[in-house]
Amino acid sequence: MSTGSLLEVKDLRTRFHTPDGIVCAVNGVSFSMDEGETLGIVGESGCGKSVTALSIVRLVQEPPGEITSGQVLFQGRDLLSVGTQEMSEIRGAKIGVVFQDPMTSLNPVLTIGKQIAESLELHLDLSPEGVKKRTIDLLRLVGIPEAQDRVNDYPHHFSGGMRQRAMIAMALSCDPYLLIADEPTTALDVTIQAQIIDLVKRLKQERGLGVLWITHDLGIIAGLADRVLVMYAGHIVEAAEVKALYGDPRHPYTLGLLASVPRLDDDGRSPLTPIVGTPPDLLDLSGGCPFFPRCSYSTQRCAHTMPEPRKVGDGHTVACWVDVPRMPMMDGSEERTSEWSRDAA
Repeated sequence: MSTGSLLEVKDLRTRFHTPDGIVCAVNGVSFSMDEGETLGIVGESGCGKSVTALSIVRLVQEPPGEITSGQVLFQGRDLLSVGTQEMSEIRGAKIGVVFQDPMTSLNPVLTIGKQIAESLELHLDLSPEGVKKRTIDLLRLVGIPEAQDRVNDYPHHFSGGMRQRAMIAMALSCDPYLLIADEPTTALDVTIQAQIIDLVKRLKQERGLGVLWITHDLGIIAGLADRVLVMYAGHIVEAAEVKALYGDPRHPYTLGLLASVPRLDDDGRSPLTPIVGTPPDLLDLSGGCPFFPRCSYSTQRCAHTMPEPRKVGDGHTVACWVDVPRMPMMDGSEERTSEWSRDAA
């Protein structure tokens, strides 16, 4: 249950300076999330999801990256204006981050226990005995069996699912208010995916944790998130509560995403409907809607002017000039969301 504003992002813009030109990775992203809320960000590879997350916690490498404008208000404090030392104290202590590939995120020459302990030693005033006890407790919390023995293992001794659990333990070590999970289940098989998702759900319920979950998997978001942001070419093109997005999608790109994924309840005779064309070149974005070349509903206005988000329902906004045809069964949003969630299980 959300109790107040936790994170508010306003007009965030991030650029990368390359030999070929300036890559416009994040283009005026704005959203907010409450305490205890799970907010999902979905979109295809290269749409700006991960760069948005890295920008929030100021982990964009400068150069070549640069956050050119915007505000990131975390508990009312603008993270883009605080000093490097203060940001280091916030990152880890109040905001935990889980990255996509734990094998590259974990140091292969340090034990799992040592890597978790580093954050505890940096942010908490604990004795060496207290650090060790909390490290073991954290491994138990995320479901690592025989934690008192495994604490001295190295990352290569752990399976992929166990490494991801260790990354979650590290992110939660100092009881943060916000967990940012950047595609944490992408490299895992579906059984381990389900276990990780159930773990995050349980931790969210027990600790009142706010979760920003980034993925390209629509099924995971259906079963996990409270609200969803759909990103395309560095823009948020649709934002809605999860049931509204799956039951009544209003942006052509969202419609395309939902139509292009195979469904378990299909008889196998229905062909998949791909999104034609390719994503835009972020080196050369025109002033119009970036989805214009691939959109079957577009008009000439779309080619020249980027639409501002407009309200189409309670908490439901879409950045599109066109009112696209509504999907059937709009009153069955809860059933449709449940079907997507079952498909991911």
